[in-house]
Amino acid sequence: MKNIAVFFGGRSAEHDVSIITGLQFIENMDKSKYKPIPVFISSEGFWYTGDKLFDPAFYKKFDEKQVEKVFFNPSAGNKSLSKAGFFGIKEVASFEAAVIAMHGMHGEDGTLQGLFELADMPYTSANVTGSAVCMDKVVMKAACIGFNVPVLPGVDFLREEYAADKEAVLAEVKRVCGFPVIVKPANLGSSIGVSCAEDEAEFEKAVALAASYDRKILIEHYIRNLKEVNCAVVGEGTDVMTGVVEEPVGSGKLLSFEDKYLDNGKGGKSQGMKSLSRKIPADIPAETDEEVKRISKHIFKKLGLKGVVRIDYMIDMDDNTLYLNEINSIPGSFAFYLYEPIGIPYAKLIDRLIEGAFAAMEEKKHNSFAFDSKILDKAQKGQLGGAKK
Repeated sequence: MKNIAVFFGGRSAEHDVSIITGLQFIENMDKSKYKPIPVFISSEGFWYTGDKLFDPAFYKKFDEKQVEKVFFNPSAGNKSLSKAGFFGIKEVASFEAAVIAMHGMHGEDGTLQGLFELADMPYTSANVTGSAVCMDKVVMKAACIGFNVPVLPGVDFLREEYAADKEAVLAEVKRVCGFPVIVKPANLGSSIGVSCAEDEAEFEKAVALAASYDRKILIEHYIRNLKEVNCAVVGEGTDVMTGVVEEPVGSGKLLSFEDKYLDNGKGGKSQGMKSLSRKIPADIPAETDEEVKRISKHIFKKLGLKGVVRIDYMIDMDDNTLYLNEINSIPGSFAFYLYEPIGIPYAKLIDRLIEGAFAAMEEKKHNSFAFDSKILDKAQKGQLGGAKK
């Protein structure tokens, strides 16, 4: 049996969504193969573990006295969660692999991945580079243009640029995109901070909303006759597989946070992304379905992704043009619902995720991180050059 730490929560606007994703994952793990170790990261950035964290109700009135406050030392080879006590450092739990069930900043963006890379700890998501690229929608679009993936024209700017010269930014938006437009924070998911603007007045409000979540803002043309489709890819290296292509069904112009996570805004029990109304499979021609899957595998390979990734697309139904929307390197609920229709239950998808984490770390062992440069042979204190005089 393997000890598997599942990380969720975090300093992100998607904190609560991550809790649902993490607890769903734990519930569906094969307990004959894995011992789950919950690791909750609070909104303030503190790490906790303990049996109370298995209960969703505990987070409504979180009490740190009922759990262990821990930290992780990223020294190579460390596999322990520890706590500081009166008599020094004490190991609380050890684990063999990390499941990153984080969404948004400080978890999905490459930061946590970097920690585990330093420790040579197997982990389930994309590597540092892939995670960071997918998190920043502006960088992601630039990369995918280089991979010959179709994207909508867009404009990006910093909130201080907009504050300094609103007219110049607006003129560029009109020139490149034209109204209506979608306004997005560049580094956020779950549709948080995203809105549509039909005119200049709505644009200013939309920018203010997006700027409250991120410094960088992305503007894209809004497609009125729009169909959204999503495709999941799971795997590691050359061993990849797509799930069923889905067609999300929203209640307005754009899929909202409520559509995705709150039982379609009706106040029912949240089941993470499974709560979203959707058509499975998507109501699209067979050739479009194949093209979505082909592009998804292409992106997965080019960005060196790993684990389960959900790639979202937009189709302009006026001319049937397909555009990439965004890449979720750690999708809500790990997109398990896109694999169940092809005979892969969540528990088996979890097996594949964990096996992929170990496979990637084994592959890393083939890399050499040492080079006999001879640089230090003649180095002497005080004679290195560049020293402050």
